[in-house]
Amino acid sequence: MLKGNKRAVVIGSGIGGMTAAALLARDGFKVTVLEKNDQPGGRAIGYVDRGFFFDMGPSWYLMPEVFSDFFKEFDRTPSDYYQLKRLDPSYKVFYGKERQYSIPADFEKTQKIFDSIEPGSGNRLKEYLDSARYQYEIAMGQFIYKEYSSIFDFLNRKLVFEGTKLHVFENLDGYVKRFIKDKDLRKILEYTIVFLGGSPNASPAMYALMSHVDFNLGVWYPMGGMYELSKAFHALCLEQGVEFRFNEEVRKVIVEDGRASGVLTDKGRTDADIVVVNADYPHAEIDLLRKGQRTYDERYWSKKKIAPSCVLMYIGLDKRIEGLEHHNLYLSDGWDEHFATIFDKADWPANPSYYVCCPSKTDPSVAPEGMENLFFLVPVAPGLEDTDEVRERYFNDIISHLENLLSEDIMGHIISKRIFTHRDFASKFNAYKGTALGLAHTLKQTAVFRPGHRSKKVRSLYYTGQYTHPGIGVPMVIISSQIIAKEIMKDHG
Repeated sequence: MLKGNKRAVVIGSGIGGMTAAALLARDGFKVTVLEKNDQPGGRAIGYVDRGFFFDMGPSWYLMPEVFSDFFKEFDRTPSDYYQLKRLDPSYKVFYGKERQYSIPADFEKTQKIFDSIEPGSGNRLKEYLDSARYQYEIAMGQFIYKEYSSIFDFLNRKLVFEGTKLHVFENLDGYVKRFIKDKDLRKILEYTIVFLGGSPNASPAMYALMSHVDFNLGVWYPMGGMYELSKAFHALCLEQGVEFRFNEEVRKVIVEDGRASGVLTDKGRTDADIVVVNADYPHAEIDLLRKGQRTYDERYWSKKKIAPSCVLMYIGLDKRIEGLEHHNLYLSDGWDEHFATIFDKADWPANPSYYVCCPSKTDPSVAPEGMENLFFLVPVAPGLEDTDEVRERYFNDIISHLENLLSEDIMGHIISKRIFTHRDFASKFNAYKGTALGLAHTLKQTAVFRPGHRSKKVRSLYYTGQYTHPGIGVPMVIISSQIIAKEIMKDHG
């Protein structure tokens, strides 16, 4: 437990910020969370329009044991706050009007689908998933929950030995090709890397572990929507005595005698013994600190591989729609070209793959009776010029494309519409280059090669969230905060 009465300020009420706040409050800190927006959750927020409830950010609930392990630290379970349902089918994959496959939760049925496309691939899929399970168990047991303070923590004998078996030093696409030859089937095993902000050709093959998460651990949904997570973490924080102040934007981290001693907001000064930043990492370094106080300057960020932004579209229909499952992926013939426009030449993709979530297939509470809730996500390069004309063009193109896939009229039944992309991510979340995700997962941006949890220039200043180790995704930011809470207690306990 903490020695003495100490105050912690957490900047940002994302899942990572609330995880850190709850753990620090439990361990004796007096914690205040400052949030520039009007609700908790960071990117995991929601909004209501005409009776539709839309999750605005994360929509996949994966790695359920991470949530269970976190709540266990407080003698709680997820079911104390929300009801989980496993989705079956897990999702539906579209390659075109005539090629559509629903991927069932039953693995043997999935094998039959693979065999129908590439004979013999069902057994090879099992071999691949056995390897992915091994990767997952090694990574979670030995590497993911570990703090990396220096290169020597990362390049130790054990990690190099296990890293070889984790296939850290080869790319994901090349590794998947060992097992599956059909390009369309490989896309099913690689699509998750998009949600981690990476490309199959540039991300380490250790991320094959996400296929174990997908096929073996399953795809889940918290009834009421992903915002139920934000509400749950907020409730847990309140139970621990955390104070929240919404609509209060931090303008500066106050540094005195080389130590973070508080923050200055648009409403005044708040003193603290430690400051934990859950806000966008580049924003915090560039905008909240002076030059001599920054661990990472603008030149550092300009050289990094930034994860995609997204064109997000929230649509309410005045009718039900056939042909969709809860999660749906259109994986285009221009798969490689789409990745090139994101990571190589930074342009708007001409033939994009995209994702459609239809939560009203599972949850009647997110749409009025007889209506449908649709959420579209098109991954695009960060830093693009985001104009109203481009937004409308993409909106019309994507809706028309889905209408053709489903042979359904969608455009004529839209009664709620909202588009959210680069400039919204920048204004609402201070996101660098309008990224939706943070820092891409490449070998040179993994573990110790990601920005640190501790400031190297300012004592008592810590960072959590998607830019830090272990990386992007709701489970990962929870783990990031669990790591940093333990480090803070080492420093101050």
